Amino acid sequence: MSGDESFEPGGTGATAWTTGRIITKDLPAPHLVRLRMHVDDRQRHWPGQHYLIRLRAPDDYTAQRSYSVASDDSDPLVEFLVERLPDGEVSEFLADVAEVGDVLELRGPIGRWFRWDTHTPAVCLVGGTGVVPAVAMLRAARHLGRPDLLRVMAVGRSPEDLPYAEELAQAGAATAFTRHATSDRPAGPPTEAEITPLLAGADVAYVCGSARFAEFAENLLIDAGMSPEAIRVERFGVTG
Repeated sequence: MSGDESFEPGGTGATAWTTGRIITKDLPAPHLVRLRMHVDDRQRHWPGQHYLIRLRAPDDYTAQRSYSVASDDSDPLVEFLVERLPDGEVSEFLADVAEVGDVLELRGPIGRWFRWDTHTPAVCLVGGTGVVPAVAMLRAARHLGRPDLLRVMAVGRSPEDLPYAEELAQAGAATAFTRHATSDRPAGPPTEAEITPLLAGADVAYVCGSARFAEFAENLLIDAGMSPEAIRVERFGVTG
């Protein structure tokens, strides 16, 4: 993101459907697929925004799903991490059927409310595949040379279950594993005592995860002293 305030990434010009080609595909875990795509007529994006990916059958039946962007705007490709959900039309296709070179329909970037403006001090409390927007924020902060603006607490069942675990650790993110003890902490969800130091100086908080996690995380931030008006929540999943 440059200082050009005359152009607003994710603005009205990003609402039209376009196409994207899968450049790389890998499976970082059995239930996850990571796609890096070249997007035609690509619009600049803010960390925290998402795209719609739409599938179209020969009979013109369509199914679509929203996926957060993991890549920084400076990346020449757009990166998505997709969780393969049982009976998920789109996620199962992307994990099991889609191949490198395939062209998909996309619309984005979308999302004004959850985006990070890259200059406001912020904290992220994210869980599971909800770490994706926080990864985009960390990458943007690193690219701008301002990692001090962002603090992240990422929550997963175990190190193996937490997407981008190694990158998060290298970026200085705190981690909490609910079913895995480490040398630093016992197994269990993050506590108020762990979250409170991360809030120092933060003007906004981002929560992303399942509906159950989001409710827990929002309450934890409030208990730790974050104003409810400063918390932005993004839920996903069957009940999201």
